[in-house]
Amino acid sequence: MKFVKALGALAVIGAMSLSGAAYAQEKIKIGVSYPTPTHAWAAGMNWHAEAAAERLEALYPDIDIILVNSPDPSAQASALEDLVSVNQIDALVILPFESEPLTDPVLNVKKSGAFITVVDRGLSQPGIEDIYVAGNNPELGRVSAEYMKTRLKSGDNIVILRGIPTVIDTERFDAFMAEIEGSGINVLDHKHANWNRDDGFEVMQDFLSRFPDIDAVWAQDDDIAIGVVAALKQAGRDGDGMFVVGGAGMKETIKGIMDGETLIPIDVLYPPAMLATAMDVTVAKFKSNGPVAGRYILGATVITKENAESFYFPDSPF
Repeated sequence: MKFVKALGALAVIGAMSLSGAAYAQEKIKIGVSYPTPTHAWAAGMNWHAEAAAERLEALYPDIDIILVNSPDPSAQASALEDLVSVNQIDALVILPFESEPLTDPVLNVKKSGAFITVVDRGLSQPGIEDIYVAGNNPELGRVSAEYMKTRLKSGDNIVILRGIPTVIDTERFDAFMAEIEGSGINVLDHKHANWNRDDGFEVMQDFLSRFPDIDAVWAQDDDIAIGVVAALKQAGRDGDGMFVVGGAGMKETIKGIMDGETLIPIDVLYPPAMLATAMDVTVAKFKSNGPVAGRYILGATVITKENAESFYFPDSPF
């Protein structure tokens, strides 16, 4: 596993042994490109990607994985150019910083002959990628509402804290609302909290000031849920039977579920390990005798006290 390599070896190619050159040519090089982690979920994604790279290189000595993270779309586009021209990759696994500005750079990688795996955020032009790996956003919304219906009755009240105004948020919200429809459960209000703890705290404070009767909160995201819980505790509302449903699979949340936490009794997985899954599937392209191309939509598993241990990674930052 390497993080952004320089091509200093060019100066000494003439000194390489024939056997060494043959071995280098036999290496399967896989570039993994993703945004520089700026929040907890992305930090967890980075941790799982590094662990996957170590595991895969140990399992397959002829696999060479180059991990590159980039702080913005233009830097990521430049990184892709280097992965082709300097590292001469055979495959690319990419979580695009943004869809539109990365579409042409990924297409150029495709034209080099590399196998392409796109993760989470699709490109603006269909058909470029060989594999697409993503979480199931509509399912995350649907199963969250399904759980609410098992705990609440007609006439009960909920509030919703949404993420950032994006397609992902809309898919989650629309699926939640479709599932809750007809249940008699009242949605008092919904506001964006930007997948942020501080925003979650402020939005929940507003809800608490306006609505004296709230039975449950759909926070959609574990970072938001932390802010929600802080607001509930500050207002002394954390012991009145209200519960919060978040999402993503944060280790602190999962540990609380394992310990029998009642305020956040379940979590809904949006796998921080999806980049690692994409790396596994991409390696299978070169190591399996079966087809791997296609769409891999990962399940929005409901994490409960019974299965939480399987999703708990204490060494991860998320």
